[in-house]
Order: sequence, then C-alpha cells, then structure tokens
Amino acid sequence: MFEQAFKNIDDVLRKEAGCASELDYTEQSSWLLFLKYLDALEHSKAMEAELEGKKYTWLIDPPYRWETWAAPKGKDGKIDHNAAMTGDDLRDFVNQTLFPYLHRFKEKAANSKTLEYKIGEIFGEIKNKIQSGYNLRDIIDHIDELRFGSQAEKHELSHLYEAKIKNMGNAGRNGGEYYTPRPLIRAMVQVVDPKIGETIYDGACGSAGFLCEAFDYLRAKPQLTTRDLKTLQEATFYGIEKKSLAYVIAIMNMILHGIEAPNIAHANTLALNLADVQDKDRFDIVLANPPFGGKERKEVQQNFPIKTGETAFLFLQHFIKFLKAGGRGAIVIKNTFLSNTDNASVSLRKHLLESCNLHTVLDCPGGTFQGAGVKTVVLFFEKGAPTRKVWYYQLDPGRNMGKTNPLNDADLAEFIELQKTFADSPKSWSVDAAGIDPATFDLSVKNPNGNEAVVHRSPQDIMDEIAALDEQSAQVLGNIRALL
Repeated sequence: MFEQAFKNIDDVLRKEAGCASELDYTEQSSWLLFLKYLDALEHSKAMEAELEGKKYTWLIDPPYRWETWAAPKGKDGKIDHNAAMTGDDLRDFVNQTLFPYLHRFKEKAANSKTLEYKIGEIFGEIKNKIQSGYNLRDIIDHIDELRFGSQAEKHELSHLYEAKIKNMGNAGRNGGEYYTPRPLIRAMVQVVDPKIGETIYDGACGSAGFLCEAFDYLRAKPQLTTRDLKTLQEATFYGIEKKSLAYVIAIMNMILHGIEAPNIAHANTLALNLADVQDKDRFDIVLANPPFGGKERKEVQQNFPIKTGETAFLFLQHFIKFLKAGGRGAIVIKNTFLSNTDNASVSLRKHLLESCNLHTVLDCPGGTFQGAGVKTVVLFFEKGAPTRKVWYYQLDPGRNMGKTNPLNDADLAEFIELQKTFADSPKSWSVDAAGIDPATFDLSVKNPNGNEAVVHRSPQDIMDEIAALDEQSAQVLGNIRALL
C-alpha cells in the first residue's frame, strides 16, 4: 500500500510545474507526510490520555488539523470532497494561512528541543512548491491513505522514505550530499558499537542516516527498560545541519524511525569557535560523512587552529574537539587526506595521530558513493591517547560498483569480523606508528600483499553515467527555458 501511494504521489509531482527534480519530490512529500504523521501522533496521545483519565492538550488548533483542512471525512470514513478544499482555495489556504500559523510555533515553543519548535522551524524554512491546488488535492488524497498505527507500518514507511532519499542522492545535482550508503553506515556503527547512555553526534547530518542507523542498532538491544527507551528518545542523538532541505528531511527521517522530537539544530556547524568548546558540550561518539570540496570563508577558518578552506578538514578538527576523552569516532573522508602534502593536511594528520588512537582505516573502492567519482576512506579513532598502530582494510567486493551493483551488507561482513582482532589477511595489514614519516605523517593505503586493486568500470556503469549527465543537461536547459 505504502509503495503504491509513494509512486502515485511522485506521478502527480512530475506533472507539477513547481517541482523539477527528485529533490523537489522528496521535499514536497516530506512536509505533507510530516503533517499527516503529526495528526496521527496527536490522536494517539489523546487516546492514551483518555485511557489514563487525563486531559490532552493538542499542539494544533482545530482549523489547522489534518482532519479539518486536508481530509474532512464523511460518515463512511472517506474524504468528503464537498467539504474538502481544492484548486486555488486549497493552495491559498496552505500558503497564506497554514504555513504562517505553523511557523509561529517556533516563537511560542518552550525551547529548541520541543516538537513545537521543530514544527515552527520546518515551516519557516520550507515552501510549498505545488502551484496547482488540484495537484495538491490529489497528493493529499494519496497521503491520507497512509497509516502510522503499528510499528510494522512505521517500519515500512521509514524504509520507503529512505528509498526516496537514496533516489534523491542518485539524481545528480546536489542530491548525493544527502546520502551515504546504508551498508557502510551500518558497518561503521557496528565497529563503534554504541551503548545505551552514550551520546551520539553528527555535525554534518544531512538526511540523518547515521543517527537513524545508530538508533535502529540500539533499539534492537534486548531487554530495554522504559528508562532506556526514554534515554534513546531524548538524550542520545544530536545533529546539526546547515541546509534547509536536508534539515527538514533529517527531522522527518528521524520521526519516521521513531524519534518524536529529534535533537537536530539548523545551523552552520563550522561557525562554532573551537576555543569556546567546554566539556559539557562534548559527545561520546561521532559518526559522520562531512561534505568535502567546499571552500570556507576566511572568517570561518578563524574558528580553527589549523586554517584551511577545505570543508572536510575543518569538520575533522570540529569532530575531534567535540569528542570526550575516550570518545570514539568514525568519519568518512576523501582518501587524498591520507597523503596530501599541503601544510594543512600534514598538520591535521599530525594532530589526529597525536591526540587520538587512529586504530582503523577502511579503504573504500570507487563507486561506493553513487554519482561521486572520488575515492574515500573511513577513519576510526579513539580520543585521548596517541596512535600506536593503524590497521588497514582494503574493501574489494570483487565487482564493479555502480547504480546496478551498489554496496551491500555482505560486502562489509569480512571487514567487520577481521576488525574485531585487527587480523592480517590478503586485504588487511597493520602499520606501526613509529614507522610513519614524522616529516609528512603520510598515511597512504599501501597494501604490502600486493593487492592494489585496479577496478575498471563496466560498459553499463559508463552508460548509466552518460544517461545521468544527459538528464542533468536536460534539466538545466529546461530551467533556462522556464526563465526566458
């Protein structure tokens, strides 16, 4: 049911002049899904309160509830299309009345950690791009079919939402920055092995994939107490996201995974001055795939001891600083970080090796990230003691990876198993820190077993890339024509 509803929604959005890409489809379905979910959540809480003989205070006033403006029902339980708004009336109500009402929640919220504040922030950032009130009515009718009552329903819906995020990541343009392959994230979480009561942070959280996977990992622990569940809901997961669309998607993704009021802040992480960080600000675990290739302004660079315009290098400094002593990190970074000879790269490698135990480097093959031609590594480290030995693992799934052959959990099974004991194998080896050149601190991946895999792209991968580039070109031309 859910899968067909999502397909129907996308089919309508493709006809909508205000929506041009997978990013728009995900954004627009997100705010509508959010309001439908919020309505279901409030009804559930009201029912619980009634059973306990208590009074429930609704967040949303009656005229703005889903059942009033979006889906007024007849006696048969179906949408009463005589009472439901459509066309210009519906579009104008959403743009001029509903969104301003919801945006004001930010002002009246007790603090930034409440659901009220998240509602206000979302509807201050996002805009309704569905210009046709008739298309909007069709989409609302499809979304109203969705149910969030059981855990199985929520689980299925969260999987479908993840699939939408993945499609957005594969759609070219800026979509890839929102999506890290979930098998890679799950492997990182398993190696870091978070415990109930530890705090987990992603300061470049994108669609919140790391936080959602860490939540699933901890939620699956046996014999969780009510107190444990409360800790997971309120005091475990923290994130910051700069971009409006990613922020909204992160909130929605976490809510669909089961976290009611996610601790996600909408801010520029790199604007925080590291000199101001105190012990109370630090976290037990950092899991992240920070953006790379960006260029930060001089005034932002002033917040960091090692000055560089490379966004990923600033984030790595940020994450090291924000870890508690004994804290654990797993960070995706461009593989050139290991060997770049510029002053910032050398200084940052020195800082990492001296302030943290960099115990594991996972070398990922080309094609791990769809639509991104760069090679990456994952750095696993513990803060508080210098590096003594680095264990390397060269991931080689034995096939060309691309859209049709993405990374899967089985590809990472050997890495997870060997990493437990830092075992040597044809794909893994260790390097003593004493043997690292103190002039360059070069950490290049050099397999002593001679397994420097050369992966040639398949004809299908090349054809997929050509098709994707053609699609991007067509979108650009379409946008230019729309402006003329």
